[in-house]
Amino acid sequence: MNKNRIKNVVLPFAICFLIAMALYPDSTLNPEIYSTEGLDLNYNISEDLAMVAEEQSTNENMFTLHLGKSFQGFKEALAFKESRGNYFTVNTLGYLGKYQFGSETLKLIGIYTPNQFLYNPELQEKAFIANAERNKWVLRKDIKRFEGQQIGGVKVTESGILAAAHLAGPGSVKKFLRSFGGSNFSDAYGSTVKHYMKKFSGYDTSVIVADKKAKVTP
Repeated sequence: MNKNRIKNVVLPFAICFLIAMALYPDSTLNPEIYSTEGLDLNYNISEDLAMVAEEQSTNENMFTLHLGKSFQGFKEALAFKESRGNYFTVNTLGYLGKYQFGSETLKLIGIYTPNQFLYNPELQEKAFIANAERNKWVLRKDIKRFEGQQIGGVKVTESGILAAAHLAGPGSVKKFLRSFGGSNFSDAYGSTVKHYMKKFSGYDTSVIVADKKAKVTP
């Protein structure tokens, strides 16, 4: 088929197509049906993926993944409060590591070599879990009795109780709860049971299983 014959076929067909489009516009090609007017549009990335500032140090901005109220969020928030998340730090009172453990607490969960503990991040993570399990067992009745109540202007939650126990020991938390806030332990740096219960309230700590004999295993 030569070029002239192709023109004679294609050109009339194109003209007919354009006339038909003008007379019978296809609604699916109408741009008005794709209007975004009235729609609730959100151009932000997911909050779970956003980078948020947890704290600002004197020298630099400290950023961490926003972990919400998950258990991982609980651990990292508490660690940041204790040591800014530094596994290898020792404070002026001799408390060790990311979660600032004392030697006597370490002995309760089966760790007798503080120096080895300080340079072993995996061991520190295991210690945090074991200590939380032990504290949850000691405080199991108090969690059941007081969770959801307001004490000293603070809503009592399991995560707040466990955080306060990490700071002051389960005995001090029992005294705070059973005195309805009258006995409020304060450490050498001024942190109190009440402050920790408020600061770390509402996290999901259901993954922690109460265990009277919780120990760290190699």
